[in-house]
Amino acid sequence: MSDDEAAENGAGAEEESVDEEPEPIDLEAIREALVAFEDDVESLEGDLEAAETEDDLDVVEADLESFRSELEEIEIPDPPETEDDEDEDEDEEEEITPEEELQERYDEIEDDLSDLEDDLEDQRGPYGEDVVGEIDGASGTITGTRWTEEGNAELIEAVDDFLDDLNDLLGTSVTLVNQGETVPEQLDATLDKAAAAVEQAALDADDDAETIAGLLEATGDLEEDVDDATEWTDLEIREQLRREGFYDVLDHVKDFPPEWHAIKVHEKQGNVDMILLALETFDSDFMEEHCMEALERMGPEEAIDPMLQKANRRDTAAMRILGTIGVASDDVVETLLDYVDSNPNLQKPSFRALGELGAEEAVQPIANQLVEENPDVRSWAARALGLIGDTRAIDPLADVLADDEEDRVRASAAWALNQIGTAEALEIVADYGDDRAYLVQAEAERASLEPAT
Repeated sequence: MSDDEAAENGAGAEEESVDEEPEPIDLEAIREALVAFEDDVESLEGDLEAAETEDDLDVVEADLESFRSELEEIEIPDPPETEDDEDEDEDEEEEITPEEELQERYDEIEDDLSDLEDDLEDQRGPYGEDVVGEIDGASGTITGTRWTEEGNAELIEAVDDFLDDLNDLLGTSVTLVNQGETVPEQLDATLDKAAAAVEQAALDADDDAETIAGLLEATGDLEEDVDDATEWTDLEIREQLRREGFYDVLDHVKDFPPEWHAIKVHEKQGNVDMILLALETFDSDFMEEHCMEALERMGPEEAIDPMLQKANRRDTAAMRILGTIGVASDDVVETLLDYVDSNPNLQKPSFRALGELGAEEAVQPIANQLVEENPDVRSWAARALGLIGDTRAIDPLADVLADDEEDRVRASAAWALNQIGTAEALEIVADYGDDRAYLVQAEAERASLEPAT
């Protein structure tokens, strides 16, 4: 390429770059377009007010969708950047740029459009589906609530009244359904049948507007009647227990408090369910203490789940009861193991319970506590290992017996070795017949007399 040609091409490139500069935006044209949109919004408002049928609303909805699509094509330019004038008075209000004024008008139009869309939805219906939804809501409340005997009777009357209104409006003959073991189940089946009748009627929002309105009024009355029915929680605690038969074991209710007396009788009769009911119902530290004491004496397996819940909330009485029950399920053992390396108040009942359960999974975690600084913890750990009876504990217990500075801890280790009872364990203890501590001597004497397991 010659120098002249290169020069010509360079000149052409410069001309192209000049031609590619953006053209100035016509703000006046945007302003005029927004004015037209504002006029269209007013027109759409009038159309929506005049709409009387679902078909009319469909037309308005299509117009609104078209309007929004066209509005979103408008692009408002950003205002030009300006340098701050240091000498400008700070109190002086900044002037609004033409671009900002256009953006405000655009936002107002968009807000008006959103309001029209909301008004359109509010103006639609109601529909038969709304009636079905209300029926389902009432049915859900009925099945999801515990009712008294009076409440069940009130619910039957409420549903029966609703069916009268439903049948009058639809010309149907829906009746109470005898399907289910409980009143709520029967009423749920009945209301399912009522909802199906509404669906089969295929109600039109325009042609059947009065019928739909009547049905919604009827479902509203049904919901009010359901809300007014007597729930179990509406009863006072003593009345709840009376209806459950809690006081039936008493000849009279004059002892103070009668609930404490009833717990004693239920314990003697082995009525675990009544003691658990009282534990769940009473919001009283006094009654909870006596319920827990009764359960600890009884040790019933029925109490495992509620005791697990309480043990997971650091309840030491529940931990003791789990040990008394003696079922070493995974959930029980895992819950108690969480407290092995905790504070002494929680370690003591958890050690004891794991020992009573014979939980082999706890041997190593509890053996680790034999070197703790607190002598009480070391003593509890030793006795728990004795209760478990696992031979893996022999060596660490022998070390405690030989080296611990606290005689009571050494005595606990000697007792634990006697509990394990193998020849090896008994031989270790028997060697301490002349120990400095009387309690250790006593365990040594017992070891020499006990046959090895």
